[in-house]
Amino acid sequence: MSRVALPHDAKAGPTKPEVRAVLLDKLDLRTTDHFAEVGSCTGAVTIEAARRAGRVTALERKPERLEVTRENLSANETTAAVELREAEAPDGLPEDADALFLGGSRNYEAVLDHAVETGIDRVIMNVSRLEVAGRATEAFRERDLLEGVVQFQVSHGYELAGATSFDSENPVYMLIGGAGPDVAADGGRR
Repeated sequence: MSRVALPHDAKAGPTKPEVRAVLLDKLDLRTTDHFAEVGSCTGAVTIEAARRAGRVTALERKPERLEVTRENLSANETTAAVELREAEAPDGLPEDADALFLGGSRNYEAVLDHAVETGIDRVIMNVSRLEVAGRATEAFRERDLLEGVVQFQVSHGYELAGATSFDSENPVYMLIGGAGPDVAADGGRR
């Protein structure tokens, strides 16, 4: 699989490649799946999902970021039908999604309610702020969505005085769950 090209900047950091790798593993997207994303920003996750799922619906509330998603999407090879929607979730979310990714924390409780109401079988939310991670974990639990939480941090090596040192990224808390019957405790499919 080719790397994701992001030639256009959305003035916000995309989900890092290492985080996307874990995310995509947990989503376990198939060609029959309809994947929905809340907060497409640069389009990095949209592009990766469009290489695996059959259909993709990506929401972004900021028109300039949606345009960046569109431009970055056109700079990459994908196989899925992709629909980009300018909307603030949960407005604009499809009723028939199989998998859902929340890349931001705005309106996440209403988005989780939508996931429960429509029976989305895989729901993942990435959070970088500890306080939001705690509240979001409780929101997943209250809706009987929570299957697991993974916390990880990626560090990249760089040369320092002839040796290798590491520069770390912020930790990411990944909340994994779903409303459907196919989600196992490890976030994979049963």
